[in-house]
Amino acid sequence: MVNVEPPTRIEGKYAAILVCFLLGNGCLFSWNSMLTIEDYYIYLFPDYHPSRVLTLVYQPFAVGTLAILSYNEAKVNTRLRNLFGYTLFFITTFLVLILDLATSGKGGLGTFIGICAISGAFGVADAHVQGGMVGDLSYMKPEFIQSFLCGLAASGALTSGLRLITKAAFDNSKDGLRKGAILFFAISTFFELLCVLLYAFVFPKIPIVKYYRTKAASEGSKTVSADLAAGGIQTIPKEDEDHAHKHERKGNKELFFENIDYLLDMFLIYALTLSIFPGFLSEDTGAHSLGTWYALVLIAMYNVWDLIGRYIPLLEFLKLESRKMITVAILCRFLLVPAFYFTAKYGDQGWMIMLTSFLGLSNGYLTVCVMTSAPKGYKGPEQNALGNLLVLFLLGGIFAGVTLDWLWLIGKGW
Repeated sequence: MVNVEPPTRIEGKYAAILVCFLLGNGCLFSWNSMLTIEDYYIYLFPDYHPSRVLTLVYQPFAVGTLAILSYNEAKVNTRLRNLFGYTLFFITTFLVLILDLATSGKGGLGTFIGICAISGAFGVADAHVQGGMVGDLSYMKPEFIQSFLCGLAASGALTSGLRLITKAAFDNSKDGLRKGAILFFAISTFFELLCVLLYAFVFPKIPIVKYYRTKAASEGSKTVSADLAAGGIQTIPKEDEDHAHKHERKGNKELFFENIDYLLDMFLIYALTLSIFPGFLSEDTGAHSLGTWYALVLIAMYNVWDLIGRYIPLLEFLKLESRKMITVAILCRFLLVPAFYFTAKYGDQGWMIMLTSFLGLSNGYLTVCVMTSAPKGYKGPEQNALGNLLVLFLLGGIFAGVTLDWLWLIGKGW
């Protein structure tokens, strides 16, 4: 067996936090780029509701792939899983760029089907990476998973900021929307390549990451052997029967029933958020003095406050750890549905911006509270499995949310 005694000082904590942040960013950078240039796709495909359809195509692929991966989680090589996900992100993001250049920015059904196929591929990549990374980080320090989740939100804030800059820079040129979109996907392609390299060559060699992976392996985890080998640690030999019995882990079914409240919490957080963001904010908020900037400003405000919300739990006295209180807070968020409905109908843009900011803040804050509280008290392999289940319910919530999002269209010619 490998010696898993913790050294007096494990090095690389801050390097690991930074890499986790960048890997989180890469996990949603491509998808957020597609969401953020929605105004370009609405201009190209005015009859196809791209802001809703693309999300609806993405979700079944993400949920279906993650359900299969979560079920077989104990046998899946985490390193290959994450590398496959980041590489698929890189290839598909590059394909968006090629598709736009090949069609010279023309719309049409064929191009739309191509964009939808790429959206489905993003879903498959997301299921590999998000479930794999959250599972992997669940048995390490809580700061790592918190940093990864902040990276997910930062990708939204970053793409929104870039979109506002490209709109300001290119708005008055003949092909302004298209130039902005091409710039976006060029940046995304480069960033996804960076994530492939970071995960392949940098992350497994960080001392503190090697320590936690070795510890997980000593607790019976079979998913970390390739990552340990990449970090220069030999795979642990097969254990004898007594040792295997000592490290028996709880099954997915047992973990599911022990944490059903946390899993439903994740589902409800995202079902509510995605029933409002981005479809309702992109299409159903009426005309205001901000004009074409209005939807972009709302999406940017959501993303920025979502990121801020994910850092609040770093302050221990502001972190919500009571299971009951987390559930109560999540159920109270459903009051935002009538609030958005009446604000869109009667309120002005200031109220809508404030509500959108609160939607983002509560989404980020509650996500981190659930994700960092749920894995406590379990062994490494169980924490990995639970991390996968949490992300499965998160994606299930997103799927339910984007489906419910169509209800806003009732009475508008549908």
